[in-house]
Amino acid sequence: MAHFEQFHCDFYQSNYNIDDQEDYSTCDSSENLSGNRKSQTGHRPLAGAFVPSEMLLPSQSYTGQILQPTVLYSSNTLSHLSYTDGFDEEPPLLEDGSIMNETDLTGPVVFCLALGATLLLAGKVHFGYVYGVSVTGCLAMHALLNLMSIPGVSHGCVASVLGYCLLPMVILSSSAAIFSLHGILGTLLALFVIGWCSLSASKIFTSALAMEGQQLLIAYPCALLYGLFALLAVF
Repeated sequence: MAHFEQFHCDFYQSNYNIDDQEDYSTCDSSENLSGNRKSQTGHRPLAGAFVPSEMLLPSQSYTGQILQPTVLYSSNTLSHLSYTDGFDEEPPLLEDGSIMNETDLTGPVVFCLALGATLLLAGKVHFGYVYGVSVTGCLAMHALLNLMSIPGVSHGCVASVLGYCLLPMVILSSSAAIFSLHGILGTLLALFVIGWCSLSASKIFTSALAMEGQQLLIAYPCALLYGLFALLAVF
């Protein structure tokens, strides 16, 4: 009966009102007697009850702090983790060899149309000459570059490079609509634009095709091609 009374008091211990004051005092005495036993045995689950495996493991204290990582990064480590792929890290456009892998004919066609339109402003209808010289020059440069370089190049890449380097020639032809290029000033300006276009195109070809030391050999035929466009703009 003593065991039954102890079990009865423990069962009605939490959140339950007991009307009998004598039973309540009996429960208090039984709780005092079983206090030492509970302190020795600890909190053990009842027999047959389901207990998760996490409750059976010894408790581990958390050594870190809230909102503060345990790993400390030095200034050198943070500098390596920082973003390094900025515009300052990129190679220049004239020295980027991957430009030959991207064929874009939209820009060259637009620049050829702009060259013909600016020549039209000066009273010169030379659209046919512009397209004819462009196609002939691209075919000739393609054959020349394939003979001089080991990897070779496609027609689209040659047309893309020569067409994008035609932009200074468009500026020259647009200036012809403002003032006359017949004279020393016009000749010097035309020579400057020819050198600008030819050096830019030859620099891209030598960087992309690994033709070090051959830039002047490539710049010469490029200068002949852009010289024809300069003649159309000046005369």
